[in-house]
Amino acid sequence: MSAVVIFTVGVNLAVAHDAGAHMYDADDVPYNRVGLLLGTNPLNRRGRPNTYFYTRINTAARLYHDGKIDYIIASGDNHTRGYDEPMAMRDSLMARGVPEEAIILDFAGFRTLDSVVRAKEVFGCDSITIISQPDHCERALFIARHNGIDAVAVGAPVIAGRFVRVRLTLREWLARDKMVFDLVAGRKPHFLGEKINI
Repeated sequence: MSAVVIFTVGVNLAVAHDAGAHMYDADDVPYNRVGLLLGTNPLNRRGRPNTYFYTRINTAARLYHDGKIDYIIASGDNHTRGYDEPMAMRDSLMARGVPEEAIILDFAGFRTLDSVVRAKEVFGCDSITIISQPDHCERALFIARHNGIDAVAVGAPVIAGRFVRVRLTLREWLARDKMVFDLVAGRKPHFLGEKINI
């Protein structure tokens, strides 16, 4: 058990340290042609609006309107009927004034690894701005840099109670452990497909 704890702590320290120089505020982030907006459910576990979703949307829309990015890849999961993260992101971005032609839908972003690697392999992005909550951004940055992508990230605000924060922090720690095993094993996205030029 102690070995698992030591491994998890070590992984989290390494991921946070590696990401540090590449995390920015929305005001200070350098220009990138493409932003990668990582998906999550628009509704929380109680069926109410998910603040994590909407703060990501607001951050992405702000970056677009401030001229920090020209295009947004809305990458998420839609593998079950009635659940479509990319379309929900598109609709919410458009409601905030982002034109439809600036939004690229990625329906195969089943995991963070899939979303990040597909940004390069499918959409041809060697440089991206990742948009999610800060801890999620750190993991995505680690994946990006491991795959030769010049990435920076903007962390969306975290608006949640203490219990939710703790639960999601523990989940993120475990996700980072899994990420390391996936990277060591050379795990690839579930789907790649034809290249799409942005």
